[in-house]
Amino acid sequence: MPAFAKRSKINLASCHEDLQTLFNDVIQITDCTVICGHRSEKAQNDAYKNGFSQVKYPNSYHNKYPSMAADVVPYPINWQDRDRFVKFGALVMDRADHLYKEGKITHRVEWGGNWMRFQDLPHFQLR
Repeated sequence: MPAFAKRSKINLASCHEDLQTLFNDVIQITDCTVICGHRSEKAQNDAYKNGFSQVKYPNSYHNKYPSMAADVVPYPINWQDRDRFVKFGALVMDRADHLYKEGKITHRVEWGGNWMRFQDLPHFQLR
């Protein structure tokens, strides 16, 4: 059974409880890694400068503490396999809807892969 590595656990621990619940559920189904939870001012502005974010600090959901966003990707990571990211995003959204309806999480989840202006396939945030 898949399990989070130490770095993923640290990153996920910086996230809102609902994201922790969601991704602890997802890891039971498929292997994934949490590449980012909370972002500091420097990390956010670097992400913006390098084109990985559309907003500067403090305007990202990653900048709140606990973080209201997490960047999570299927593992092992293959940045070229878009279809795998889309399937992973669909699985996460299905699990999020299920957990919300069961009352196990209190927020709806939004996936950056559904955005029209800037698709952010690893990004999941609470609404």
